[in-house]
Amino acid sequence: MSQEDVEMKDSETLVSSADSSAGPSALGRFRELVSLIKYASLTEEVRLIDRSVRHTFGLRRLLTAPVLSSLLDFALKPGSEAHSRLSSFLPEEDEHSMDVDTETSAGLAPTKRLLPEVEIYCSLLVLLFLIDQKKYDEAKACSSSSINRLKSLNRTVGILVSKLYFYYSYSYELTGDLDKIRGNLLALHRTATRYHDELSQETLLNLLLRNYLHYNLYDQAEKLRSKTPRFEVRSNQQSCRYLFYLGKIRTIQLDYTSAKKSLVKADHLAPVAARGFRIQCNKWAIIVRLLLGEIPERTIFAQKGMKKALRPYFELTNAVRIADLELLQSVAAKFSSTFSADKTQNLIVRLRHNVIRGGLRNISISYSRISLADVAEKLRLTCETPVADAESIAAKAIRDGAIDATLDHANGWMVSREIADIYYTNKPQAAFHSRITFCLNMHNEAVRAMYFPPNTFETKEGAEKKRERLQQADELAQQIADEDADSDLSKQSLPCEQMAYMGFGSFTVLLLAERERGHVRENVGIIE
Repeated sequence: MSQEDVEMKDSETLVSSADSSAGPSALGRFRELVSLIKYASLTEEVRLIDRSVRHTFGLRRLLTAPVLSSLLDFALKPGSEAHSRLSSFLPEEDEHSMDVDTETSAGLAPTKRLLPEVEIYCSLLVLLFLIDQKKYDEAKACSSSSINRLKSLNRTVGILVSKLYFYYSYSYELTGDLDKIRGNLLALHRTATRYHDELSQETLLNLLLRNYLHYNLYDQAEKLRSKTPRFEVRSNQQSCRYLFYLGKIRTIQLDYTSAKKSLVKADHLAPVAARGFRIQCNKWAIIVRLLLGEIPERTIFAQKGMKKALRPYFELTNAVRIADLELLQSVAAKFSSTFSADKTQNLIVRLRHNVIRGGLRNISISYSRISLADVAEKLRLTCETPVADAESIAAKAIRDGAIDATLDHANGWMVSREIADIYYTNKPQAAFHSRITFCLNMHNEAVRAMYFPPNTFETKEGAEKKRERLQQADELAQQIADEDADSDLSKQSLPCEQMAYMGFGSFTVLLLAERERGHVRENVGIIE
């Protein structure tokens, strides 16, 4: 049995043991994951590290101080700098609270060689434990020391480092000190760019955008985003976050069309389990659609698990739909705390103009001619000169194309024109075209997002050598065919034709024909 077969069997054993949910104990499961990460780092199998991280978050609820203490003794060398540093963040261990499987402890030997991947993985576990225990100050100190240790390693290890970056920023966000690490995140992003670590670049860019948007620094966020080089997306989660932040930036910049596309796309790409993220995407998308003059469908507010969270925005949409300015103000006052927490309160102020224009549109549809005084009364304009304000609002709406009407300044009337059938215009065709384009783009991105191992469809000899070999075979077949063009091949072509019909290649058929006539020796190889 070859060495490659032995290594493959070892990897399959580790993967199957890490995948099994019926392990003997929590410590045994985490030890298997540590062993799998060690094997993956030695064999450069990145997919095994990704799988280990996924299973780690599934076992997150099993993290306790005794389990982590015993795991550090197993994964790290006792007395080493990494072991002492991480152990200092754990509480004192209770001798009677430890649940260790003796068979698992005897079956797995401690790690002799300290690998950077194993050390980073242990740091990530300790950081997750501290955050779950709501020890945010200790988590902040642990994340800072882990990042400093990572800088000294001068090495990138993919998803482990990206997860460590995320919880490093999250621990500072929980303590309200997010602005203190902005310079450090920029330095880490420059390092990741220099080493062409695309996954870390995506993570750090999103963390920086989140950092800027947390303090309403939209201009700085847009400058960073516009000057950051773009590359092929490596993570669907990071892509969703980037689209969400881009939608927020575009909304503040009054580019509502681009913002709507980004927010809707982020909601569609987000996993179903990420309910909180999808709720935030829907909240901002609803506001953007209202600012565009659209009314969101009722099914958006009836999504499973989102009815209660989207209730304030449902009432807001109802106020905009019926163009009731007083109802809009009452809804804004009623749910002011919710809108402030979502950072959408300044966008709701912009809706006042949309409500007025919506009411003006309803008036132009209902009345063929109406006085400006009645327009001001129906719009409930509370100002010193309501008629003059109604006239200016109507004039601006006519100029922007919101309504199809004319103003009679002499008599103080607004005269609406006859509404044409929309199906005689190109608007239905444009709507269908936009929907078809969206579906095609979504399909193409889904195909590109599928993960394929590198060189799956390539042989060991390489694509260039394979191409040269096939070209030489075709040239040799053509040469044989040209030399025997005047021979009596037709008399003995029945077996060859039968073989060609059965699927043999043309070069194989020619060689067999030459062998039948004695022109080719018996030991000549057949290329199929």
